[in-house]
Amino acid sequence: MSDAIYLDYQATTPLAPEAFAAMEPWLKDQFANPHSVHKAGRAAAAAIEAARAQILALLPPGGRLIFTSGATEAINLAIKGSGAAKIAHSATEHAAVIDCAAASRGTAKTDAEVCILPVDVGGHVRSGNIGPQISLLCVMQVNNEIGTIQRLSGAGGIIAGAHAACATVGQTAEADRTIVLCDAVQSFGRMPMPDMADMIAISAHKIHGPKGIGALWVRNGISLDPLIHGGGQEQGLRSGTLSPALCAGFGAAAQLAAQRMAADTAHVEALWTRAVQLFGGWTINGPTEQRYKGNLNIRRDGLDAARLISDCRNIMFSAGSACASGSGRPSHVLSAIGLSEAQAKSSIRLGFGRYTTMDEIEEAARQINAAAEAQG
Repeated sequence: MSDAIYLDYQATTPLAPEAFAAMEPWLKDQFANPHSVHKAGRAAAAAIEAARAQILALLPPGGRLIFTSGATEAINLAIKGSGAAKIAHSATEHAAVIDCAAASRGTAKTDAEVCILPVDVGGHVRSGNIGPQISLLCVMQVNNEIGTIQRLSGAGGIIAGAHAACATVGQTAEADRTIVLCDAVQSFGRMPMPDMADMIAISAHKIHGPKGIGALWVRNGISLDPLIHGGGQEQGLRSGTLSPALCAGFGAAAQLAAQRMAADTAHVEALWTRAVQLFGGWTINGPTEQRYKGNLNIRRDGLDAARLISDCRNIMFSAGSACASGSGRPSHVLSAIGLSEAQAKSSIRLGFGRYTTMDEIEEAARQINAAAEAQG
């Protein structure tokens, strides 16, 4: 994509050279099964544990990391594996949470009750909306469509609110309190993780690592049932042969993200500031504060977003979540914050990050604005 401008960082990110370099040996000569007990197998297992340590360095203490095929599997393991009887999630969660929770409703195993929490115009959940006796609360830290940063930890945060709701009905014991799952796919490696969460789902390819690998962080003391049975790998929770290459790439990307967090944050904020100026005639969807600034979701009355994407074929951006972009349905996130179907369908999402240049933002804005004007 040498002549293209890539502005779809919420969908995936370019592979970091450092991650590729970490993966390469395990894709070539060092091909042993990491679950074998011979020398080469032990070396591969050691590489996986080194990667696990690199990732855990960005997560709260007192937990363990389960490698998965991606964040979707991690979320399924967390929700289905918990066997929660009453699940609550925000109206703006990723489809992985919404669909998994819905699939848990009425099953022979859980027969879960599902409660959907409304959000305000900025996409923020109010802790007062969380009632008592919720077994599992699912709230993402950064929204993948509008960049909203939820206030999760600390006094007045959503997690504290959930625990307070439990206390009001006498659920003060550790075993009785609400378990909190945080989808941190868009925030991992970019900001501190919510230290009060019980489970955190993350993905490598959103932090310049490889596709095909994610992980679930699980606080010590939280018990889960496995989704996949077999050889009992990954602490009995995720059977199957791990890929040392994918793990090494994930670990290298996490370590690089930790080293560059401050610089990456400053870079995306500079890009955001300029992009907001360049799209001054558009309306921003979601908040302007308490938002991850690598995301700019904007709309223009009367715009045909699908046509705009087609007209600007050398600029890679989207009309919403990549997971639902082909469905033709308006974004459930934009609907949840009060946008009409017409407004949702006139919205576009620009995502940028570490490798985006200011020149690319300038040129993309020029082409997008020109194509939007041409629509009339």
